[in-house]
Amino acid sequence: MDYKRFDNTVIARLDKGEEILEQLEVISRQENIKLASISALGATNDITVGVFRTGEKKYYANHFTGDMEIVSLTGTVSTMDGKYYAHLHMSAGDEKGHVFGGHLNRAVISATCEMVIRIIDGQVDRELNEAIGLNTFRF
Repeated sequence: MDYKRFDNTVIARLDKGEEILEQLEVISRQENIKLASISALGATNDITVGVFRTGEKKYYANHFTGDMEIVSLTGTVSTMDGKYYAHLHMSAGDEKGHVFGGHLNRAVISATCEMVIRIIDGQVDRELNEAIGLNTFRF
């Protein structure tokens, strides 16, 4: 992984074999990012994404392997109890155009990933919203 910061924007390149969430945390800690918007694209061959079942207040994970293009990766970096917290969603398409996606649990890069991190001046913490079972923004 390598990256460069331009004022409030970080442009990053993730490399083959690297995991997206791990590398985003490395950058966020090195750059002291407390609040940001994330977008990316690239290639993966190993992803785990989840779907939240609101009635059960529980995530269910789906694991996919094989050559896939990251069609969309979007999300936020914030804090929870003052500590780093990432929330990303990802869609990836296979060679037949089938797209899989959901809440990102894990994604390993198979070729490269180009990520844009737009740093927002401020901090928004999260807290568990008992009514829905998710960690939501607390203003």
